Amino acid sequence: QVQLVESGGGLVQAGGSLRLSCAASGRAFSRYDIGWFRQAPGKEREFVAAISWNGGSTRYVDSVKGRFTISRDNAKNTVYLQMNSLKPEDTAVYYCAGGLTGLEATRTRYAYWGQGTQVTVSS
Repeated sequence: QVQLVESGGGLVQAGGSLRLSCAASGRAFSRYDIGWFRQAPGKEREFVAAISWNGGSTRYVDSVKGRFTISRDNAKNTVYLQMNSLKPEDTAVYYCAGGLTGLEATRTRYAYWGQGTQVTVSS
């Protein structure tokens, strides 16, 4: 069992940066791949990025490649999403999720979900 709590969201101007954190409780955290998803108003929740259990592999959706970086610190039970060069279209609620996923982008592969943190990018 893993509980996930996101933080770090907020309001930022286009071109700015934010770092999201996903803090986990439970000793099983280091066994799980962790993904970030986002959901904009009126849209489906979409995959953003994922990192393998040991941090050795990552995956990104094309729209954030070169701008977002996912990383993890298993000693701190935390995964980060560094978001640079933010665009208004990045505005959404961002969720972290965990599971034994093989870095797949499919939501159903992730068993554990946080409550989300709002990111708003103004133009």
